[in-house]
Formats: sequence, structure tokens, C-alpha cells
Amino acid sequence: MQGDRLIGVERESAGGKARGSSGSATPADHALTIRDQKFCRGDRPARWWHSGDPVATAWYNSVSASLPRGEKFFIQVMKYYDDKVPPRMAKELRAFTRQESNHAREHVAFNNLAQSHGYDIESIDKGIEEMLALTQGRPVEFNLAITIALEHFAASISHCLLTDPRYLAGVDEEIAEMWRWHSIEEIEHKGITYDVWLYATREWSAWKRYRVRALLTLLITRRYYNNRVRDALGLLRQDGIAGARAKWLLFKHLWIAPGMMRRMFLDWAKILLPGFHPWKQDDRALIRKFDSPYADAVMPAE
Repeated sequence: MQGDRLIGVERESAGGKARGSSGSATPADHALTIRDQKFCRGDRPARWWHSGDPVATAWYNSVSASLPRGEKFFIQVMKYYDDKVPPRMAKELRAFTRQESNHAREHVAFNNLAQSHGYDIESIDKGIEEMLALTQGRPVEFNLAITIALEHFAASISHCLLTDPRYLAGVDEEIAEMWRWHSIEEIEHKGITYDVWLYATREWSAWKRYRVRALLTLLITRRYYNNRVRDALGLLRQDGIAGARAKWLLFKHLWIAPGMMRRMFLDWAKILLPGFHPWKQDDRALIRKFDSPYADAVMPAE
């Protein structure tokens, strides 16, 4: 009975307006745009580039340090399906891989700036390599579910960065623009990994599909978040901030003020619901606002 109930929810569509395989809520007229931009190639930002705050700087440096190798993993997973999905989905998949390749390149450049201040970024990258090594030899659907989980986490963070100016307040404008650029493309391509998942697992029962993605979401997101905290604390130690003080300051930043983790938690948790699809939250207005030359005149969707 439980499996039958989940079949009806997991395979629901968005009023016939979605595209792709059964269950997709991606808007039919949605397309990905390659915004091949480069940042931080000129003057070196301050060591504490985020508003002069070592804690905020450490958190974002930790996230950035994890991205190049993570983005390459996503590209590798998705390329496997390039010739296995319908043509329109394959076109969007290829646009996704180009966006992610650009993101990896720009975060390598940004991470080099952090290293130029003496921060140990290589050990963080090594930790990501070791974590991803655990995916070797796993079924491709397993790695696709991991990709979905981390892409959803990224999209939830991106939504916060684009809708609440507090998170980038006081940041050098070029660096802030890099994070906004990355965030807008994370939102833009947030549905493609899930649509590929729906197609790749179309022969699975809805219960198996739900169980696998929910379990892997809990496992990989928890591990990724804990590793980001661990590495941020490691960066703070390099600034002479350690022990209970460092843990409290980082917890306060993430969960109290400005408290991004607290504010994004319910949005992130939607992935654990049967019938989840990233585009059930339609935030295309953020994309239009970013792309518009008159950004202030573009109103967000209600």
C-alpha cells in the first residue's frame, strides 16, 4: 500500500505543462544560458574579503575550495547519460556541463587567491578527492542521486544569496558578482539532474526511486555540510581563531545571524518529500533579474 501511494505522488506532473519524463515539473519553455564570465583576475582581494570578517570568509572559502572537484564529478556523472536521454534533455545536459565547467574554472582562480594569502586550500581539495573516491565502482544511479542531493543543496544556498542582500553585504563587488553569477546558474540548471534521474530510473518502482534518493540525500548532505564546517574551522585556526570560540562563531554565523542554514533548512528539506521536483519552486524571476540590464525594474515572482 505504501509503495502504491508513493507511485501516485512520485509520478505526478505539473498540469501537463512540464516536459521530459513522467514526474518532471521543469517549465516547458525553460532553457539554460551559458554565461562564460571571468572574475578576480586583477587586484588581489583582502585576506578577509567577506566584509572584513574572518568567520564569513572561512565559510565561503571552505565552500569554494570544495567546488572545482565537485563540479567535475557532476560533469562526469551527467556525461554518462548524454546519448541515453531524449534529444532535448541531452541538449540541456550539455549546457549544464558547460556551466559547471565554467564554475570549476572560476573557483580554481578564486581559490588561488585564497592560497596567495597563505591559506591551505590543497588539503580541502584532497578531502573532497577522498570523499568522491568512495563513489568509484558504485552504480551510476547511485552517483546521480548524490549529484541531485548536492545540486539541491547548492540551489537552496543560491536562492538565499540572490534574495537576501545580507549574505553578501560588505563583499568586494567583483567577488559578490562571482557568487551571484554562480548562484543564478545553479538555479537555472537545478532541474536537469532530477529530470535525468526520472528518465534513468523510469523502470524503477516509485518506492525504490524515493527510498534511494532520500537516503542518499541525508547521507551525502550531512557529510558534505560537516566537512565544510570542519574545513572552515581549519581555516579559522590559520587565522588564530580556534577551539570553542571558533565553533561558536561559526555556528552563530550559519544558524543565528545572518543564519543562512536556518533560513534555508525548510527549503532544503523539500527534497525529502515524495513528489519532490526542484522546479516546484519556480524562481525564474531571479534569473530574469540577473540577466536584465535594468535589474531593479524586474520584479520577483509572487
